[in-house]
Amino acid sequence: MNEFQRRICMTVAGVLLCGVCVAMFGFSAFGMDPFQSFAHGVWSLTPLGYGTFYMLLNALLLVFMFFFARKKIGLGTLINLFLLGYVAEYFTGLFASLFPQPSLLTRCLFLAAALVFMCFSSSLYFVADMGVSTYDFIALTLAEATPVPFQYLRIGTDLICVLTGFVLGQTIGIGTVLTAFFMGPVIAFFNRTVSEPLRYGRKKD
Repeated sequence: MNEFQRRICMTVAGVLLCGVCVAMFGFSAFGMDPFQSFAHGVWSLTPLGYGTFYMLLNALLLVFMFFFARKKIGLGTLINLFLLGYVAEYFTGLFASLFPQPSLLTRCLFLAAALVFMCFSSSLYFVADMGVSTYDFIALTLAEATPVPFQYLRIGTDLICVLTGFVLGQTIGIGTVLTAFFMGPVIAFFNRTVSEPLRYGRKKD
């Protein structure tokens, strides 16, 4: 398998696994990452299934992405748009049917697994470098167009998402806090130990 084929596999696996993690965060009921807090808050106002709603939300953001950052559109962007929401919706129903009355321990285990696998899936998707999500492009594009560093812009967009989700009734809990503070270092760990060796066939120099 050549590098391009590995990148495709990493992108598909990373985005789809991310959808499973969204369902795991929701099942744990300890709070989601900032964008999902926003998305679930807005979704609660609609009669749509989550998969359909998420696709429509990302399609709207894709319009802006096309005009302001079309070079960042790729396979990962499209898989995220068309499949991630439906994967999350399917596994949300599956977890609820398998664990109709989850204990606190079960919920904690789901949260821990969601954090680890979300970081792993994000690492695969980022290192593959085949397009960014319609949410990620916002802070990236603003960082390129302004003197404000990316990390501060991302904190700003994340805070807007969290506050919107909170106003709309979403749980802002330990899961939200942990994703905010620990995802970056853990993703960097997976980049170095798994994703870069997988893409390049060795550790990147």
